[in-house]
Amino acid sequence: MTIKLRFAVRTATVSATVLALLLSISLRSTGVSAKPQWQLLTLKNGMDIIVIENRSVPLVTVEVAVKNGAYTEPPEYNGLSHLFEHMFFKSNEKSKAEGYHDRASELGMLSNAQTQYEVVNYYTTSINYGLREAMVLMRDALRYPLFDKQELDQEIQVVIDELNQHRSNPFHYLFEATDARLWYKYPSRKRPGGDPETVAKATPEMMRVIQKKFYIPNNSALVVAGDVSAQEVFKLATEIFGDWPRGEDPFIKDPIPRHPALPKDEAVIVNQPVNAATIQISWHGPSTDLDAPATYAADVFSFILRQPDSKFSRALVDSGLTTGAGLGYLTQKNVGPIQFTAQTSAEKLKESLKAINEELAKFDSDAYYSDEELTNAKTLLDVDEIYDREKPSQYAHTLSFWWASSGLDYFSGYGENLNKTTREDIKRYVRKYIKNKPRVVSVLISDADQKRIGLTEQDLLARLDPVGATAAEAKPAPKAPTAKGTKGKSAASKKPVTKSKVKP
Repeated sequence: MTIKLRFAVRTATVSATVLALLLSISLRSTGVSAKPQWQLLTLKNGMDIIVIENRSVPLVTVEVAVKNGAYTEPPEYNGLSHLFEHMFFKSNEKSKAEGYHDRASELGMLSNAQTQYEVVNYYTTSINYGLREAMVLMRDALRYPLFDKQELDQEIQVVIDELNQHRSNPFHYLFEATDARLWYKYPSRKRPGGDPETVAKATPEMMRVIQKKFYIPNNSALVVAGDVSAQEVFKLATEIFGDWPRGEDPFIKDPIPRHPALPKDEAVIVNQPVNAATIQISWHGPSTDLDAPATYAADVFSFILRQPDSKFSRALVDSGLTTGAGLGYLTQKNVGPIQFTAQTSAEKLKESLKAINEELAKFDSDAYYSDEELTNAKTLLDVDEIYDREKPSQYAHTLSFWWASSGLDYFSGYGENLNKTTREDIKRYVRKYIKNKPRVVSVLISDADQKRIGLTEQDLLARLDPVGATAAEAKPAPKAPTAKGTKGKSAASKKPVTKSKVKP
């Protein structure tokens, strides 16, 4: 089981970096953005079938994505999407047949799953001639689960142990404290791991409620990627999934509540036995269904800032104030978070907070980044999407994410819309969601260090752009001196990837 982390680091070899440069030059010269490479069929029952043809290796990944996860969970169900994920590959009505699992073993099927904020996805990878068997395996798990009481009790304990393991990580407490304030009215809907006490009370009947409400064809997508023919997949999908009865749209009868805006700034100091101090500043960002243009601007702006040569990095990292700093945004349908994160020493914490506020106050300045930085960001983000296609199994996860959180129409125009992003778009994004907007400022620090430097919540609430003030009213940020020194590490990107197990 995997829970998706908000922001992840992408690394590249020297050869990959050279290839990226060549691709970016090619894209710039042609003026063409990366076009999506998938084919789509919607069955009569509403199930989307998405195919990515890639014959580089004789493998196929079959993935099922369901619009479920934390955003669908009221407190009494928090963590049960996660538990359902653990039960997915357990016993079902078909699997009891003699030799059922033998063929899967012969084909070397490797299966896994993820619970995220707005999607749960299940996937298996096999040799290409195992396509039918993999699709049948997914169908049986989707439609015929038994929710055996003994197996459920075992998985309840597995999930609880998993959640308790997170508590050994000091950052768990930083995330938990921040989220409790950022999503103050509906915290369970931003907690994909779940609440251990709620998970402990789960019953087979509760699993059936989730299945009947969300695990229906018109709330699901089948993503098939690898050495396959789209027409063959469409034919098999119609045969294997076509008789699955359509269900009632779960979001019409029971709409997902919107997270209300933060009414004021919040500050929280989290004491844990750590050697360094971590600063996190969080805002409510745009939602894909309400302000799509701002989501593109958010991605471009975050990319600009995390480059080692940006004014942002030079002021906060090259100066020696922090060992790393970055701004990220996670695309979501129901309010994506914007988060600034930096790490520093206790001795430099207060000075770092002051410098961070000075940089935040400059975000909407025309001089904060160059035209070349803007152009490079748009082009390299487009190149980044091309890289994702190199590994079909990984790209299947990417498509599942976008299918659920934005829709494929959004993602199919992603590169084109990035290239349309202007300075005015970025300025609008900054002023609508960051400058003069309520935020949560959190610091992770040891108790001894907090006392030694005299850190208080009032220190965290200081800012140059008061909540509600206009750009003209806000106190101008002092000009930062030109930074000198060695380039620091670039910050983590927002791009969602799989296999991250930090944020419960």
